[in-house]
Amino acid sequence: MTSWKIFRGTPEQPHNGIERLPEPPSWRKFDKKERGKTYQTRPKEIELVNAALYLRRPLLVTGKPGTGKTSLVYAVAQELKLGKVLRWNITTRSHLQQGLYSYDAIGRLQDAQGSDKDNLADIGKYIQLGPLGTALLSSTYPRVLLIDEMDKSDIDLPNDLLTIFEEGEFEIPELTRLGDQFPNIDVKTWDNQKTTIPRGKVTCKAFPFVILTSNGEKAFPPAFLRRCLRLDLPEPTPEELEAIVKAHLGDSIEQAEPIIKTFIERRQKGDLATDQLLNAIYLLTNTFNTEDAPMVDSQDEDKDQKKAKLIDQLLRYLSSI
Repeated sequence: MTSWKIFRGTPEQPHNGIERLPEPPSWRKFDKKERGKTYQTRPKEIELVNAALYLRRPLLVTGKPGTGKTSLVYAVAQELKLGKVLRWNITTRSHLQQGLYSYDAIGRLQDAQGSDKDNLADIGKYIQLGPLGTALLSSTYPRVLLIDEMDKSDIDLPNDLLTIFEEGEFEIPELTRLGDQFPNIDVKTWDNQKTTIPRGKVTCKAFPFVILTSNGEKAFPPAFLRRCLRLDLPEPTPEELEAIVKAHLGDSIEQAEPIIKTFIERRQKGDLATDQLLNAIYLLTNTFNTEDAPMVDSQDEDKDQKKAKLIDQLLRYLSSI
C-alpha cells in the first residue's frame, strides 16, 4: 500500500515524490474565476444582495471567521458576470487615499533629476488607482469591490468613507492642478489596465457593488451604518454543512457525516471555521486508507484512535494558541 507522505524527512535522499501530489481541494484552488461557484446562498442573503444592487448601497456583512463572508462577494461577481473582484484588505494603517490612489512622488522626482525638464504630461506614469478608486471609474455595469476586515480599521476610516459612498466621486489633486494644460491624463488602474482621468476627477456612472466584511468585533459609527445595508451571517446549520461538503467533495458526503457531527459538537464549545471541517474530511477520505495514516505517532493505535487524533489536530479552536 502506498504511503500518503510526500515529504519523508530525509533531505539527504532527494526524490521525485512531489510528482504524486494530487490536485488541490476545490477551496484551495487559486483560480479566482472559480471562487464562489460552490457558495451555498441563503434566501436572506439573496434578498439583501438584491437590495444593495437596487439601492446602490454598500452591504456590511458580519459573521464569525469561516461563515462565507468573502465567498459571497465572489458568488455575486461570478453569477452576474461583473468581472474581477477588486479587493482592499484593511489593516490598522489603512487610510482613504490608499483605497483611492497612490502617487509615486519619489519615483517622479528621481526621473526628473535625470532629465532637462519635468514633463507634466508624464505624471500619469506615477499614479495608480487603488481598489476603491478603480471601482468608482465610469462603467456601464457596477464593479465588485470587497473591503475586507473593516474591524481592523482605525477610527477615522469608516467616517472618511461616508462622503465617497454618498457622492460616488473623488479628485486627484496632482491632476486637477494641471488645469486646462493637460485635461486628460492616462493612469493605471488597480487591476493593471489603462484609463483616462478627465480633469483629475473620477466619477462613477454605475455605483459599485460594495461588500464590507466584519467579524463583529468593532462597533461602527451610526452615520456609517446608516449608509450601509447590514447582513449577519450565522454559522452554517448541519444541513447547510452537508450541502457545503457535497458541493466541494461530492461523493465523500457519506464518509463525512460522523466528522460533521463531531464538528458541530465541538463548535458549541468554541469557534471553528467551515474550512477546518473541509480540511479534516479531505484528509480523512483521501489519505486515511494508506499504510501510514496522517498525523499519527504510533502504528499500534487502532483506526478510531488515529481518526480522533487527526480530528483533534485539524479542529483546534480558533481562540487556542
